[in-house]
Amino acid sequence: MKISLTKLFVQDGKSEKYEIPLTSETFSIGGQDYRVIEKHPVILGLTHEGNRVITITGSADLTMEIPCARCLTPVATPFQLEFDLQIDLNLSEEEREEKEEDSSFVEGDELDVEELVRNELIVQWPIRVLCKDDCKGICSRCGANLNIQTCDCDTTGLDPRMAAIKDIFSKFKEV
Repeated sequence: MKISLTKLFVQDGKSEKYEIPLTSETFSIGGQDYRVIEKHPVILGLTHEGNRVITITGSADLTMEIPCARCLTPVATPFQLEFDLQIDLNLSEEEREEKEEDSSFVEGDELDVEELVRNELIVQWPIRVLCKDDCKGICSRCGANLNIQTCDCDTTGLDPRMAAIKDIFSKFKEV
C-alpha cells in the first residue's frame, strides 16, 4: 500500500493519521520468503515539519512463521514494530547514504508502507529462532526430526585424524 505525501506538503506542520491494512502474505528477508500468519493494521502518523521534511511515527503488530534453527519446524514469532523516523526528501541519494538515513520506502512523493514494515522487520529480525530451548534438531545422516522420533544412525564420531588408518584396516579385512 502506498500513501501519497503531496497532501502533507501543502502546509508546514500538517499532520495526517492512517490505519492501513497489511496486504503482504510474505516478506522476503535475506533472500528467503517468510509467511505472515497474523497481522493487524499499521498505525501511522505523518507530519510535514517544513521544507519537505517528514516525521513518521506509528506501530505495527504481526506474527511471522520462521523455521527453527535446529529442526526446521515452523515457529510463530511475534513482532511489535515501532516507527519514529524523520526523512528529508530534499537530500540526494549520496547525502542520504552519508547520513546513514534509510528512506528506501519513499519514492518520489509516495511512501510504501509494506517496504517500511519490511525495513523495520529486518532491524528486529532475531538471530536465531528455536521451537523450544532443548530442541534436539535433525539427524545429520537420515534427516529425522529428533524431537519426534529417534533414529538408528551411528552417532559415534570418528576422529578425522584416524580416518586414514580406518581405510587401511578396511582394505585388509578378511571376508
